[in-house]
Amino acid sequence: MVRKLSAIFLAMCSTQVLAAEVNIYSARQENLIKPILDIFSERTGVTVNLVTGSADELIQRLSLEGANSPADLIIAEDVGRLYRAKEAGVLQAVESPAINAIIPEQYRDSEGFWYGLTLRSRVVIYDKERVNPADLSTYADLADPKWNDKICVRSSSNIYNQSLVASMISRNGVEATEAWVTGLVANFARDPQGGDRDQITAVAAGQCDLAISNTYYFGGMLNSANEAEREAAQAVAVFFPDQNGNGAHMNISGAGLTKAAKNRDAAIQLMEFMVSEEAQAWYAEVNNEFPVRSDVAASEVLQSWGTFKADDIALEELGIHNAEAVRIMDRAGWQ
Repeated sequence: MVRKLSAIFLAMCSTQVLAAEVNIYSARQENLIKPILDIFSERTGVTVNLVTGSADELIQRLSLEGANSPADLIIAEDVGRLYRAKEAGVLQAVESPAINAIIPEQYRDSEGFWYGLTLRSRVVIYDKERVNPADLSTYADLADPKWNDKICVRSSSNIYNQSLVASMISRNGVEATEAWVTGLVANFARDPQGGDRDQITAVAAGQCDLAISNTYYFGGMLNSANEAEREAAQAVAVFFPDQNGNGAHMNISGAGLTKAAKNRDAAIQLMEFMVSEEAQAWYAEVNNEFPVRSDVAASEVLQSWGTFKADDIALEELGIHNAEAVRIMDRAGWQ
């Protein structure tokens, strides 16, 4: 059924023009999405205009612009931002049978305000010489004193870390999560600094033994044109935690239709295209992200890490518990 819907949609793309343009506010870097937007434009004749910036800035901009906003879609790099956009009242619900048939329920808003476009897992990256993977197990284990002075991770202001903590709250409650975060912070090898690639590089340089990172950063380093990045990535390996429990933490990049959308039909058409087999395959090969649909294979790099159990928590839980996650991180001294 999914393949049939995809085929119907792609046939529509080749013949039907719904609007002259679609305007996107994107928190994702231009190089991570523009090529696939250009393909959409070639197929439909619809011009796609892209404005990039931080997600919070773009959400605030939508709020200030109100009904006069030119944006039809907002694309964010994490479900926490999409949840904030929904709570800010700048999105409208979308009912698309094609999208609903493709995207699993846990990766879309229960009321249709946002939809996942790609998947990534927040995993443990470890030094292949200093760490025996048999000693790794769960996210909870990262708070064990055996990892004292051995963990690198970026700051608590980072939405990926907030979402990881929010998932722990959803699964284990506030008290247990606060104890975990406190233990994790006690094991930091250095004050949080830089992005996920910097944490991986720090492991390769011997500044720490473990790093917490999103999978696509590691995949990107393995394929990097930068020799130093490739060498750093080759010195480490990926571990998916909680394989005997809930599974590895998952998150999305995703999109929502703005409340002010002037080109609603074309914007929905673009969302449908971005979860088509062609677009999902592009994301997998070029961006090292896991497809959001099960009938599209991951890239060879991602497949080389082996299969893994993914947490099936509904991702809106990560938005619901975001504020509490930030408070816990603050109390624990996670800078």
